[in-house]
Amino acid sequence: MADWYWIGVSVGLGVGIGALVAGLLAASRAGLVAALAVGAALGVGAGFLIETWDEALGGGLGGLAGAAGAAQLVRGALRGGGTRGGTAALVGLAGIVLGALAFVPVLGYVEALAAPALAARLRRRAPERYAGLRSLARD
Repeated sequence: MADWYWIGVSVGLGVGIGALVAGLLAASRAGLVAALAVGAALGVGAGFLIETWDEALGGGLGGLAGAAGAAQLVRGALRGGGTRGGTAALVGLAGIVLGALAFVPVLGYVEALAAPALAARLRRRAPERYAGLRSLARD
């Protein structure tokens, strides 16, 4: 039973790390790819610090889930007029809180499921882009 707990902790730490990295890097598409890669790599590292390969795998998957979930939030906030620094600070703080909550039993697994679900919901609710009045303007 202890193995499941530590795997869940590493998954939750990976989610927190992924969210923190996405808050810093995910303002552009290239930054999103970098956030996914760095979040997964740091999650694997956190898993290896905890124990063995199964924790490392959980940390890497958690890092991917956290970065993917937070990136959608970051890009939506920036599209809505938020500043890069403020968005990075708030999402980074949320990542730290997510990492701390990973030590609650089973919550790391819940975080890994909730982060991509949040991203999918935010993507569905995003308004569609349109030209607006710019299409009526004469050159």
